[in-house]
Amino acid sequence: MKQILLVLSFTAAVLLSPWVQADEGEAFAAYVEKIKTEALAAGYSQDTLDKAFAEVKFYKRSVEADKNQPEFKLTLDTYLPRAVPEWEATKAVELYAQHRELLEQIGAEYGVQPRFIVALWGIETNFGGFTGGFDVVSALTTMAYEGRREAFFKKELWHALTIIQEGHIEAGQMRGSWAGAMGQTQFMPSSFMSYAVDYDGDGRKDIWNSMGDVFASAANYLKKAGWNDGVTWGRQVTLLDSFDSELAKLTIKKPLAEWQALGVRSMDGGDLPQRDDIVAAVIIPDDRQGRVFLAYQNYDALMRWNRSHYFVAAVGYLSDRIRFPRQ
Repeated sequence: MKQILLVLSFTAAVLLSPWVQADEGEAFAAYVEKIKTEALAAGYSQDTLDKAFAEVKFYKRSVEADKNQPEFKLTLDTYLPRAVPEWEATKAVELYAQHRELLEQIGAEYGVQPRFIVALWGIETNFGGFTGGFDVVSALTTMAYEGRREAFFKKELWHALTIIQEGHIEAGQMRGSWAGAMGQTQFMPSSFMSYAVDYDGDGRKDIWNSMGDVFASAANYLKKAGWNDGVTWGRQVTLLDSFDSELAKLTIKKPLAEWQALGVRSMDGGDLPQRDDIVAAVIIPDDRQGRVFLAYQNYDALMRWNRSHYFVAAVGYLSDRIRFPRQ
């Protein structure tokens, strides 16, 4: 027994050894130097690299979060009250009213109903209240160093360096999630490069602090994802026993009249809207005993933002609460 305890003690000592930590630190530091050499060769300035990597650090929490993402099972009925609690719906209505003029201006310019901009803002970052406290360059460098998706995270790191070099944000203020999602829209750097907008005209695309830039960037993303402001995101429906569940796929689109004939009904059991201009898919996120949706064109656009039926349902539900606030 004493021998086993000695072995365990030795193992613990090795795991806690400053030399082991130093070895990992030296390996990460060597990787950072390699990245900086590649970045210089790619055309980034020494000044940009000095600023971007001035406080670079290895985030063990990023690696752990990536490897140990939660696997517990939720249903949509248990998820929605957590994702959109009553206080958040109330706050969404208040903030919509507070920013109405700016939101309606942006919504008209981009062809996106403002309530969806506010809903995304709320679901992603609690209306800017939680944007993440990780240094983005450190988070991306850590994830690239970890190695499982090095090519992906290096590409995101190059975009982050471009954002700094173009002067959109100071390196020390570029904060985000453990995986590098940034600002009040939680854009990855590649999404920033494709969709971020300098709406206030100050020469910077500031999705951290400028409400005009935040709202317009979200609207621009949806517009480029194929948004149609003539319809909503979808609607909850019921199914007759005769409905074939094999038809419930996002890739199967049919006019509402065809879904009516196949056994899809409104929530009160009545007929679906008579709209010949709308095609939709039937989505069953859990099972037929749970919630069922008709997914319109804008459902697909929201899936481009985050490929999760639960995420889309949360955004849709919050947008509906903004449109029809409870008295």
